[in-house]
Amino acid sequence: MAKDTTIRCSLCGRDKKESKILIAGINGHVCDNCVTQAYSIIKEENAGEQKQQVQHALNLLKPLAIKEKLDEYVIGQDDAKKVLSVAVYNHFKRIAHVAKNNKEEVEIDKSNVILVGETGTGKTLLARTIANMLNVPFCIADATVLTEAGYVGEDVESILTRLLQAADYDVAAAEKGIVFIDELDKIARKGDNPSITRDVSGEGVQQAMLKLLEGTVVNVPPQGGRKHPDAKMIQVNTKNILFICGGAFDGIEKKIASRLDTQAVGYSSSVNKLDLDKGNLLQYVSPQDLKSFGLIPELIGRLPVLTYLKPLDRATLRRILTEPKNALIKQYKQLFKMEGTKLEFEEDVLNLVVDKALEFKLGARGLRGICEAIMTDIMYELPSEEKPAKQFTVSMDYALEKLKNARLNQLKVA
Repeated sequence: MAKDTTIRCSLCGRDKKESKILIAGINGHVCDNCVTQAYSIIKEENAGEQKQQVQHALNLLKPLAIKEKLDEYVIGQDDAKKVLSVAVYNHFKRIAHVAKNNKEEVEIDKSNVILVGETGTGKTLLARTIANMLNVPFCIADATVLTEAGYVGEDVESILTRLLQAADYDVAAAEKGIVFIDELDKIARKGDNPSITRDVSGEGVQQAMLKLLEGTVVNVPPQGGRKHPDAKMIQVNTKNILFICGGAFDGIEKKIASRLDTQAVGYSSSVNKLDLDKGNLLQYVSPQDLKSFGLIPELIGRLPVLTYLKPLDRATLRRILTEPKNALIKQYKQLFKMEGTKLEFEEDVLNLVVDKALEFKLGARGLRGICEAIMTDIMYELPSEEKPAKQFTVSMDYALEKLKNARLNQLKVA
């Protein structure tokens, strides 16, 4: 009897005539039907896993738990923490609601968030801290590199490229992710009135972001940058992606002050002025102020949750220097510990660093620059010593001498 030499699928037994494609392996073949069926099984398993992860996150991360985790790394800013904690928790609940796919229930819309705060108050730190505790893909994008389609720079869709990378190019996981867009104020239009000429890195970018924030199917270039007509695109639905935007909005306090003065009418005007906290006008920020600053009304409407970050006072800066898990002083002590040296700071030195940071008006970021000016020389010399000192204390005299050499006292703040 002649031997059957027909090539068949090793799994289902279909021959080449019954299959569109037979994929050859080392010891057998697989047909397209078996590949399709295997893909469906894997997809169902992954969907079940994602649902369990979301439910697990809901069980663990209640708003209070999220805020407590933020408190370990970010000092103060309770109002912003509460808003972000609720936004993230509701995002998890929304994902779980979508997973049930029950059309009879109320459809829950997403609430994108916008954070307004001076430089160095903790906007990006809040975003990074949230990223470390979440079980959903999270990315931080920068609005300053974005330009209108057809111009040098990056397309708005490149924001989602970073989210895809965070999700290992799993589109289903990326479509449930969170995106933090930093420096939103840098794409404000140049004047109050709509632009009659091309504002390619301002109003044009805002208009391109509208559908992205609201929810649509976007063609995303896998490697980022500019979209090319012949390039392969990945389709991503942004309907369930939560967008958190942040910006310093430098100078918006003047617009807030102007609005508050014009609102006061008659005998109540003097009372209203007395009740205002002029040291922190950002707490009175409203969508109207963002419009005056240069954001278009359509974009503001797609960022319904508006909150602020307080300017950092002396007490808060002092706590930031020593209390968080990744506090600056703890970092220096760890660096010296690696060299076998115990590092100590006099209390007056810490107060000096805080006073200088307040003087230069750079927020928490200013603390590192001042500390580096004090610590650079000893960090340069210590590793080269044959027998490093067992202990080194940064005294007030040492700190003043190093700051004098760094000429920080000659800096002028505008």
